[in-house]
Amino acid sequence: MTRATQIGISALVTGTVASIVSAAVLALLAKTDGKGALQPVNATSHWLHGPDAAAHREFDASHTLVGYTTHHASAVFWAVPFEAWLAARPPRSAGTLLRDACAMSAIAAAVDYGLTPKRFTPGWELVLSRRSLVATYGALALGLAAGSMLARAWVSPQP
Repeated sequence: MTRATQIGISALVTGTVASIVSAAVLALLAKTDGKGALQPVNATSHWLHGPDAAAHREFDASHTLVGYTTHHASAVFWAVPFEAWLAARPPRSAGTLLRDACAMSAIAAAVDYGLTPKRFTPGWELVLSRRSLVATYGALALGLAAGSMLARAWVSPQP
C-alpha cells in the first residue's frame, strides 16, 4: 500500500470516529444548553438553508442528513492533514498523539470560525453557547486521537 493510500484510509477511519464522537457531544451539549439534540447538526445545513436551519429541532432529511454529511466530510477533511502529520513522524505515545490532536482541533476551530465565510462555518454558533463550542472542539480532538489509534490498528497493524 502506498503512503498516500495509507494516509487516505487512515483519514477515513480517523475522520469517521471524530465525526461520530463530536456529533454525539454536540447532541449532549445542545440538551445541556436547552436546545434540541439535533439542532447543532441541523444548523450545519445552514450553508444550504440559511440561518433558519438552526431552528429545526427534529430529524428531517433536508437538514439532518445534509448537516451530518457536511459535518462528517469536514471531520474527514481535518483528519487528512492530521494523518499526514502523524505519518511523517515516528510512532507516538498516547499523550503526544492527544497533544497533536488538540493542536489539529485548535487549527480547525481557528479556520472554521476565523477564516471561513459565515455561510460555511459549522453553524453550531447559531445554537450553542461559546463554552459548548469549545467543548465540541475538545471532543473533536478526542475523536481524532481515538480514530487515529483505531486506524493504526486496522490500516497498519504491528506484526
